[in-house]
Amino acid sequence: MFDSDFNSEAYLDMQLLRFTTAGSVDDGKSTLIGRLLYDSKSIFEDQLEAVERDSLRRGNEQINLALLTDGLRAEREQGITIDVAYRYFATPKRKFIIADTPGHIQYTRNMVTGASTANLAIILIDARQGVLEQTLRHSYIASLLQIPHLVICINKMDLVGYDQNIFESIRETYLKVSNNLDIKDIQFIPISALLGDNVVNPSEKTPWYQGPTLLQLLENIDITADRNISDPRFPVQYVIRPVSDEFHDYRGYAGRVAGGQFHTKDEVMVLPGRQLSRIASIDLFEKSINEAINSQSVTIRLEDDIDISRGDMIVSPDRLPEVSQEIDMMVCWFNEKPLNPAGKYTIRHTSREARCLIREICYKMDINSLTRNDQDRTIGMNDIGKIRIKTTKPLFYDAYNRNRLTGSLILIDEATHETVAAGMIL
Repeated sequence: MFDSDFNSEAYLDMQLLRFTTAGSVDDGKSTLIGRLLYDSKSIFEDQLEAVERDSLRRGNEQINLALLTDGLRAEREQGITIDVAYRYFATPKRKFIIADTPGHIQYTRNMVTGASTANLAIILIDARQGVLEQTLRHSYIASLLQIPHLVICINKMDLVGYDQNIFESIRETYLKVSNNLDIKDIQFIPISALLGDNVVNPSEKTPWYQGPTLLQLLENIDITADRNISDPRFPVQYVIRPVSDEFHDYRGYAGRVAGGQFHTKDEVMVLPGRQLSRIASIDLFEKSINEAINSQSVTIRLEDDIDISRGDMIVSPDRLPEVSQEIDMMVCWFNEKPLNPAGKYTIRHTSREARCLIREICYKMDINSLTRNDQDRTIGMNDIGKIRIKTTKPLFYDAYNRNRLTGSLILIDEATHETVAAGMIL
């Protein structure tokens, strides 16, 4: 997979793109990922041999690339994706993590899980079928999760004779639908996942398409502006107090930067106490650095001795987050037991944990028609709806569409300790 000139340091420094795939049943999601891995030479020989043996055993005329991602026995038997399958590969330009998510409505929670950290979503549309209800559902979830980039792959173009008119018709239909969604960047590619047209290599059969192949787009799309770089947020995960003579007075606050940037000598505020101080140093492993950027895990030391513990947040005094115990949010329900309208749940938000009471179920979304259902307010497994909660202590948050890290939380059943829902704060 790597040649003798492989540079491990360069590999670690490469930019990582997380993307997810979604589509209706039999639209070719797993085949597309298999084709992407196969044509980019990102498959180990033993994996390829195993897939070739499975393909022959199943009577396939050619190698069945979908078997590279359909890892569960039930998936291979039914020819569908049930769970989220993660795959990792790299090209000389970028590293990738793929989440192959299910298309069935009963696996909506799996799609939400797989797509929650994605920079980009690939939605497949069968060229013979066009835009379906499931296409709307997947697009709504991508919009709800604020995935910045959407790539619409119109697949199976080989089965419609690579007809440009069919491609353009589906493109126009989808653009009309997307006007009701909060999607910033949409691109369209005509492909054949089975034959490889426009997946890794340009196709001679679509001379009317002058855009990039899917891999070219994935390698070059700009994701530097996708994260919030203007609102400094540092949820404290752990207080470091070494008991040793060498670090006798050391007191550091370890965590991951959830927004913006921090520099030594920056004035900061600590929530919830609102105490002011300045950053004395930023430590990364055994060295000090002058700047901590978004998503970087570091230890921050302050000039003043302030009582800080896990769950507190270090922020810029000029760009404060919302601080409240009354929170409106959209939830995707994961559990077989429906949401209890008067229930009490544990919530985890960044590094902070609290308990909450469900104050109101505002409405449930019909995500196949993109309409609100104000009559049926029962939120069961795979349902998405808007709720209002009251927490036992204030949370420090931003709206999810501003910061996906500080705008998200999970609900946990206090009796079973199961994660029952994911929430996106409005």
